[in-house]
Amino acid sequence: MDHVLQSIPGNVQWGLWDGRLKPVLRIASGDRVTIETLSGEPDDLPDPSLGYDIVPGHAEVLASAFRGPGPHLLTGPISVEGAEPGDVLEVRVLDIQLRCNWGWNIQVPTLGTLPEDFPEFRHIHIPLDRARNVAKLPWGQELPLSPFFGNFGVAPPPGWGRLSSKEPRAFGGNMDNKELVAGSTLYFPVFVPGALFSAGDGHALQGDGEVCLTAIEAALTGTFEFHVRRDLRLTSPRAETASDWITMGFDEDLDDAAKAALRDMIALIREKSGLSAQDAYTLCSIAADLRVTQLVDGNKGIHCVLAKTKMPPGSGA
Repeated sequence: MDHVLQSIPGNVQWGLWDGRLKPVLRIASGDRVTIETLSGEPDDLPDPSLGYDIVPGHAEVLASAFRGPGPHLLTGPISVEGAEPGDVLEVRVLDIQLRCNWGWNIQVPTLGTLPEDFPEFRHIHIPLDRARNVAKLPWGQELPLSPFFGNFGVAPPPGWGRLSSKEPRAFGGNMDNKELVAGSTLYFPVFVPGALFSAGDGHALQGDGEVCLTAIEAALTGTFEFHVRRDLRLTSPRAETASDWITMGFDEDLDDAAKAALRDMIALIREKSGLSAQDAYTLCSIAADLRVTQLVDGNKGIHCVLAKTKMPPGSGA
């Protein structure tokens, strides 16, 4: 069955993840949902005189939503029938579309990767040409767009309480992984009945690292397909694309984030191929890539990428 979840008051959470939230939509495993998302707090919206599209409902959501400790607007949560703690929620990203003809980027004193070098606040709006699929940067350069959702996942355990939307964690959240475009599939460990999936923080384009604090932030619409998996057991998110397997690690220390991503890739290789841990470790050193996902969200991110063609025989990849 197909559903649509609009970004209207009551359907959007501002700046938080919380396993105690009530679902705004209930679906069955196998269903598809087209989810509208919003991007930007009040100061991020362009002046109407600039001629940019204003997404319907954006101002109303900002005026009515409870504001949590983080900045992101997340549409949801969605309850998936049959999902229970210990299961895995498979989320197929079927389609991503821009909702407006602009995005935004900021630099904030004390934040970002080089706060000592860039102590001044800067906020810019960037035109997006949806017909040509390009962004036009202030200095005249055009870059092709590659939209993805920076912040999505399932609800954390209720005992964790209300969490900021800023940090990526075991349930997903603000992963900011540019690999997760349309056509990718995510696997999230489930911590609460129904999984309680939410999505937001659309990015029109981002480099690995997201170094100045934000990407080109933009409102997106995504179509997702959900499947409850009882044959998998995970403790952190994984992903796959048509060509690659991806594991992810998050930690305040970048070294520890790298270790987490690498350990999960070793585990994935062993599950798929039956290799020993030492052999899988060697394969990672020879064939896998560790990439800096982002450096700016409190918990930094590393993702480990292994081409499916380099998975040992017997993987089924």
